[in-house]
Amino acid sequence: MIDTHSHIDMLKNPDEAISNSVKEGVEYIIVPSASQENFEAVIGLCNNYDVIYGALGVHPEDVLKYNENTGGEIYKKTLENKKIIAIGEIGLDYYWDKTQTEKQKEIFKSQIEVALSLDLPVLVHSREANNDAYEILKNAGAKKVIFHCFSGNVDFAEKCIKEGWLLGIGGVVTFKNSRKIKEVVKEIPLEYLVLETDAPYLTPHPFRGEENSPQYLKFIAKEIANIKDTTFESVDIVTTKNAKEFFNLD
Repeated sequence: MIDTHSHIDMLKNPDEAISNSVKEGVEYIIVPSASQENFEAVIGLCNNYDVIYGALGVHPEDVLKYNENTGGEIYKKTLENKKIIAIGEIGLDYYWDKTQTEKQKEIFKSQIEVALSLDLPVLVHSREANNDAYEILKNAGAKKVIFHCFSGNVDFAEKCIKEGWLLGIGGVVTFKNSRKIKEVVKEIPLEYLVLETDAPYLTPHPFRGEENSPQYLKFIAKEIANIKDTTFESVDIVTTKNAKEFFNLD
């Protein structure tokens, strides 16, 4: 299994979480940054652990701290470290603050340009902003995209996979009331799905309320297998293949 989106640097005990995750069958963990302040933490984890790879980017909730030098810093630090394999977590979030939507779009476009210049994929955060995120990505010519913590319906999922983009499926799929994402998982072929925990957030059932960790990734895979009436092994094999090809691992 590969956890394609996990904020290991935010956990209370990253070392223990990584050790436990490997024991539970997690082969690689992709750690995205959320702000410029934690670039070095992500790079440090990449340098210290063979199983950790990273992504650099500025989350839409942090765009007011994005300045004229930020894109250049992302570019430079990515070039300097072979284990930074994507740009993210970037995107749009209209849930908390709708006053900065134009600024968010501007910064999102800027970071997509950095990704394209480096020929790297993007890890996209999109909350209540799916149509805008889709249009920006499509207009920019982005080819390698994961919609992290996918929140759209089946119709939007089908639009995304027509572009060849992947959908990140996390702990929400295990929640009893998560009808929309369960429908997406049922209808969309496994070849377009990847696993993620988004640790320390969105802990899957039966551990809701606890700090999330990549060690719980198997519960997400098991729920996907249950929804698609297939085996855990099939979900593991296909989603791992998807992630390795997307991130050019191995």
